[in-house]
Amino acid sequence: MDSMSSLAPEAAVIARYEPVIGLEVHCQLATRTKIFCGCATGFGAAPNTNVCPVCLGLPGALPVLNRQAVEFAIQASLALNCKINNTSVFARKNYFYPDLPKGYQISQYDKPLSEHGWVDIEVDGPDGKYQKRIGITRIHMEDDAGKSIHDGFKDSERYTYVDLNRTGTPLIEIVSEPDIRSADEAHAYLTVMKQVLQYVAVSTCDMEKGHLRCDANVSVRLKGAEKFGTKAEVKNLNSFRFLKLAVDQEIERQVGIVDGGGRIVQETRLFNPATGETVTMRSKENAHDYRYFPEPDLVPLQISDAWIARVRETMPELPGSRRNRFVNEYGLREYDAQVLTAERPTAEFFEEVVKTSGDARAAANWVMGDLAALLKEAEKEITESPVSAANLGRLLKLIGEGKISGKIAKELLPKMATSGESPDVLVEREGLSQISDESALIKIIDDVIAANPKQLEQYRSGKTTVMGFFVGQIMKASRGQADPAVVNKLLQEKL
Repeated sequence: MDSMSSLAPEAAVIARYEPVIGLEVHCQLATRTKIFCGCATGFGAAPNTNVCPVCLGLPGALPVLNRQAVEFAIQASLALNCKINNTSVFARKNYFYPDLPKGYQISQYDKPLSEHGWVDIEVDGPDGKYQKRIGITRIHMEDDAGKSIHDGFKDSERYTYVDLNRTGTPLIEIVSEPDIRSADEAHAYLTVMKQVLQYVAVSTCDMEKGHLRCDANVSVRLKGAEKFGTKAEVKNLNSFRFLKLAVDQEIERQVGIVDGGGRIVQETRLFNPATGETVTMRSKENAHDYRYFPEPDLVPLQISDAWIARVRETMPELPGSRRNRFVNEYGLREYDAQVLTAERPTAEFFEEVVKTSGDARAAANWVMGDLAALLKEAEKEITESPVSAANLGRLLKLIGEGKISGKIAKELLPKMATSGESPDVLVEREGLSQISDESALIKIIDDVIAANPKQLEQYRSGKTTVMGFFVGQIMKASRGQADPAVVNKLLQEKL
């Protein structure tokens, strides 16, 4: 049975089964050159131009391991709580594919770079949020294959083109334990994985460019059973949405087969976004089919404890730790801390604003609110912000010191974005300092009261809510420069 029957199993039937899911995440490391040669890894070059005898597998060409790729792999391993092996071995993984010119992939088999890691996830369940730890079996290094481009039919013939630019780009493969029990957990796991890898800057994780890809191993068993069911592997899931859809569909497909008395075939499948179904790609190969043997042209990789320590010292604070610190040190709400630490540039920008302003809560509100809206309108990332963190921090400090009002600050922000000037310069040039001088404010208050006798009578008749009207008129008359606290004090005295 290749795909789901026309009727998916009912929810009650699916509920009797437990999915068992493991993910294999392939991440392209952010090196300038390939893992075993000096060819560029840049995206978008003309087909078959970033190639050489080494990545083409020509006779006599010898691979040389890229040290930066190893350091990125060490960083990823540390960030994912893995134990790094002091000795790991590259092996040849032999198989035929049109875009694999060597006829084998250089990977790691029984002696990987690192093992026994974990990530913590948080998932929305039927009874609320719950936390779970997902184990990582291993992380190993390997080179990527090329890319086959299927161009449909032309003159009644089907054409496939091969671009070998990607051949030899450095990858790490992160293999999870079969600890995942739903598509939501799989989505949360990949989300945390991507965030951590981006934080330590080992990869852009750009899924549109193939820098992060995922294979899902899915099986089902009756709840309470100890033995795993037969798994099917769904290959090359290149978006979070497709991962969730493919896993959910594969669970339904397998439950429908097993509950109907059928048998799951171990195989590799592909997810078809157009139909929302997984389809057979090939029968599943076992490890011995690849005829692994140690790569004769590469010596075992030796990683000393001192090297690991040096790499560890360069690591940034990870998102989970930073999130907790934002809550405990800055007194932020959990939600705000989560938003601000979602991406490393945002977290670093926020901390610079706090450093200048001295007000973490105001910094959080402005970074997530006014600045975020300004950047969205300009279609810019925070790394491209036309308002520097120092200038935004200074703007908030002027508010805190009572030198400008919040209203004036909101008017200044777009001007700062346009001119690149500091708020101090703009306030000075445009005469926007907050008015706290009582004599100056009394005149404005007297004028407003005199111009609104009807509202004055309403207030004195007991309708004290009219106070807000007077404050609004006074702020308008002062172009938003009146000190609200002083205005309220003087206005109450006058009324």
